[in-house]
Amino acid sequence: MLQTVFKSIIIITSVITILFTANSCSNKKQVHQHTEKEVTTYYTCSMHPQVQQPNPGNCPICGMKLIKAEKTAKPKPDELLLSDQQIRLGNITVDTIGNSILGDETVLPATINFNQRLSNIISSRVMGRIERLHFKNVGDYVAKGQNLFDIYSEELNNAKQEYILAIQQQKELGNSIIDFQQLIQSARNKLQLWGMSNAQINQLSKSKNAPTTTSFYSNASGYITSLDVKEGEYVMEGGSVVQLADLSTLWVEAQVYTSELSKIDPNETAMVKIPDMPGTQFNGKIEFVNPEINTETRINLIRIAIPNANHHLKPGMPAYVYIKGTQRNAISLPIDAVIRDGNGATVWIKTGKNTFKSKMVQVGLEVENRIEITGGLNAGDVVVTTGAYLINSEYIFKNGAKPMDGMKM
Repeated sequence: MLQTVFKSIIIITSVITILFTANSCSNKKQVHQHTEKEVTTYYTCSMHPQVQQPNPGNCPICGMKLIKAEKTAKPKPDELLLSDQQIRLGNITVDTIGNSILGDETVLPATINFNQRLSNIISSRVMGRIERLHFKNVGDYVAKGQNLFDIYSEELNNAKQEYILAIQQQKELGNSIIDFQQLIQSARNKLQLWGMSNAQINQLSKSKNAPTTTSFYSNASGYITSLDVKEGEYVMEGGSVVQLADLSTLWVEAQVYTSELSKIDPNETAMVKIPDMPGTQFNGKIEFVNPEINTETRINLIRIAIPNANHHLKPGMPAYVYIKGTQRNAISLPIDAVIRDGNGATVWIKTGKNTFKSKMVQVGLEVENRIEITGGLNAGDVVVTTGAYLINSEYIFKNGAKPMDGMKM
């Protein structure tokens, strides 16, 4: 009887042990599942992603409500993993790069000047005194054929008297003794050489009276750029009276440093912009490249002719000359996509879903907001084009060092 009771107790104890062990395993499994859930789910702040808490609440930094997030696979040590929200808030965009046409452009400071080919000097054909100037201001416009100045010249007056006298003697004596026709023609030629027009000479033969002053007319049109004599002053034979400039075409003279001469193609078309007149631009051929370099400034001079039909442009106005260089097929990125420091230049490339990696590149030509990539990338790479600096800062914040520290080109 006692033995039977003892066996029953042993059986009951075994059953209880089995049930307890099964229940314990079940509880451990639930705890393990709960722990895994806590590991894969956390709460973070959209403004401070470094805040990661197992339970909902408010951000301890800014007080914003924490949002639920799921942990994904851990990125490689040299990669950075961002959430969808971080990418959206950071305005991070990527682009698959490829070859494109890229060319440099040289910008040169310039000044608008007179077109010397269209400039004229009106000089006196005879020595005499300027009795009257009909244009007395620099900048006045003189049309071709207008009376420019009146001069008193003893030599010219004597020649006019000789001409009138020869005509009178021919009428009185004829050509029986002396060939007066030859004398008349000789006197007429002298008056023409001294600047008198045929109309003025014909008027002498009709009036038979020689005025003491002679009017001289402009043989060109243009604006007065220089008044070289004043009323009452004497002028020598061949002396300049006024200088005229035709402003229908102007010269744009640009300064070029010797280091930039190799970039200038003399046969290239240049674009000229006038900063004082926004929106105004002209295209013109490079007409002249000075073969001599200033030994003090190391500056050369190039010249472009531009039209000025409305005379809106004035000599002395500043200008900029844009000359395009050789166009070439190259890989290029927006300048903001490239991070440059003392170690070199780097970009961020996309390696997977929301994962990014820094890569060192070699850069070349910069044109406006684009930069040429000469090495380190290949066509087809997916590169961060906006938000590269934010990714770089996030990497430094999480890892405590720059992604390319210790690396060399």
